[in-house]
Amino acid sequence: MFVHRRWRAWGHRALLALAILLGGGAGPLLAAMPDVYEVAGVAVDVTAETAAKARDAAIAEGHAKAFRQLLARLTLKADRSRLPDLTVAGIAAYVTDFSVANEKTSATRYLANLTFRFKRDAIRRLLMDYRLPFAETPSKPVLVLPVFEEAGAVLLWDTPNPWRTAWEETPAPDGLVPLALPLGDLTDIAAIGAEQAVRGDAQRLAAVAQRYGAGDSLVAHAVKTVKPRDNTIQIDVSTTRYGPTGGGQTLVRAYTSGAGETTEALLKRASAEIAVEVEDDWKRDNLLQFGNPAVIAVAIPIAGLSEWLAVRDRLAGMAVIRSTDVVLLSRTEVRANLQYVGTTEQLVLALAQADLALTQESGWWVLRSLRKGS
Repeated sequence: MFVHRRWRAWGHRALLALAILLGGGAGPLLAAMPDVYEVAGVAVDVTAETAAKARDAAIAEGHAKAFRQLLARLTLKADRSRLPDLTVAGIAAYVTDFSVANEKTSATRYLANLTFRFKRDAIRRLLMDYRLPFAETPSKPVLVLPVFEEAGAVLLWDTPNPWRTAWEETPAPDGLVPLALPLGDLTDIAAIGAEQAVRGDAQRLAAVAQRYGAGDSLVAHAVKTVKPRDNTIQIDVSTTRYGPTGGGQTLVRAYTSGAGETTEALLKRASAEIAVEVEDDWKRDNLLQFGNPAVIAVAIPIAGLSEWLAVRDRLAGMAVIRSTDVVLLSRTEVRANLQYVGTTEQLVLALAQADLALTQESGWWVLRSLRKGS
């Protein structure tokens, strides 16, 4: 077990003076991590006696929808029944602001798409008051490779592939894990085949994931059989997540058709359930542990002040990090104490989603940016 060291802090004046000495402003900032406390695209369509009443009712409906969507995004599926049920006035107290797009009105009808921004600290306190565990760390996209097997034929890019179609038609949960499907074009076909995906060819899986900017690949291998006794359909699905955070663990699930349920409907039900399970697995690994505060001393190699400012901004946007206390700043290195909550493993995982690699080198923790120039 490694002992966390804490750097001895400099004064703020010394840090400011060195920052001025280094000179140079920050370059263009890269895209920030998504704001999980923003709920966008809330569609409302309300008819009432007048346009004004329709608008008021639609805004109230939007508050309720967005609030429920946010809490579902942060919490586990098993806790849905325990989510707080507040009045619209109660919900409004947790909203920072909201905006309106695609607004259309008539004499009695109001349609719009609303975007709500919620107060992070207030929502955190609410969930803790209700003793609801929650996560806030967004995952990098996960690339889903749907491999379908029936009567000895193994399909990935072939058409038709009903398993791939099921994934295309199943909306991904509005959560912390974005799921993506490859195009299936000639580049993908050349990159990896069905047998290579099932076999877990690490090099090919990493290449196709990189093409789509994904962190991990999820190979979902579905095998269809028909039970001759009652003609029911069974789909056995093994899913394996490969990549920096995947670990290569395989989960096996079996789905059996209900009365009148077609192969297509069964596959769609299976893909929807697996998508939710992927989301829940990620949340369990990243539940915030405010009762477990910790500090770790890190050395951050930099190529200049602009690179440090970019890294600092990414650290500031991370849920598990409470503060970054700089204690040494030079042209080539920053030393800082990261105040965080949870375990070191959770910290490493969260940092990786922001393209920051935390590793042990000669007994010291070193934090490196994996983005070129930042």
